Amino acid sequence: MDYTILISPALGIFVGILMGLTGAGGGILSVPLLVFALHLSVAEAAPIALSAIALAAGIGALLGLQTKILRYKAAGFMAMFGLLLSPIGLWLAQRLPNNPLLILFSCTLFYVSTRLYMQARNEILGIKPAVRKPPPCLLHPVHGKLDWNLPCAKALLLSGGLAGFLSGLLGVGGGFVIVPALKRYTDLPVKSIVATSLGALAIISGGGTIVSMATGNFDYLIAAPFAFGALGGLLIGRAFGKKLSGPRLQQIFAVLTFAVAISLMLKGLTN
Repeated sequence: MDYTILISPALGIFVGILMGLTGAGGGILSVPLLVFALHLSVAEAAPIALSAIALAAGIGALLGLQTKILRYKAAGFMAMFGLLLSPIGLWLAQRLPNNPLLILFSCTLFYVSTRLYMQARNEILGIKPAVRKPPPCLLHPVHGKLDWNLPCAKALLLSGGLAGFLSGLLGVGGGFVIVPALKRYTDLPVKSIVATSLGALAIISGGGTIVSMATGNFDYLIAAPFAFGALGGLLIGRAFGKKLSGPRLQQIFAVLTFAVAISLMLKGLTN
């Protein structure tokens, strides 16, 4: 009996719950779970993961738009360059051996998990970030919109491009690139940063999914139940998120991500 039809939505629900509890970052574990549970290659798992991220991020972005905290111009600008580079990442993923991709994904997870853990640790200990010079993208004090200039546009463009390339290559949404970039280059409040990131992720991941469908590198039988399972899990995670979210939960997620990174590295080095 083929248990894929049962495993795929179960994995999606688990990923969705993580996304609901931790934010969009939970989606970064989509590819590793598909690789281990369904024995897919990174190139096969990446488009499936992107479809789930696109669906979940799209819902989050719509909620942000409804509450007027999503900066849709910044999200669209970042996604524009991301959409250009995402197909290149997809093309490259189809031509690279699986083991180097596993190792690269593992290194990405090491970076993300370490950064998340240290952020949570600093928050628990009350350590404030170092004072820095004003970012290039500042909110206008009168009309409340971002003042666009060349340094601002360049920073957001490059960040969106990197997120798009990695989304195509590894099947990650790119939130671990976009959120830090918005924190570094803008003075937007945290809720607005998250909503704007989700808007960019929805466009970039959606574009990557469409390209995969058009090129025939998309398994609908796995992707559909996985994506809708992730959406259901997201709603569950959001329902419990207010009670369970916080720096301690972020640390637990970081440790889980670090453990997955070790497993991926061992798989990439030994297969």
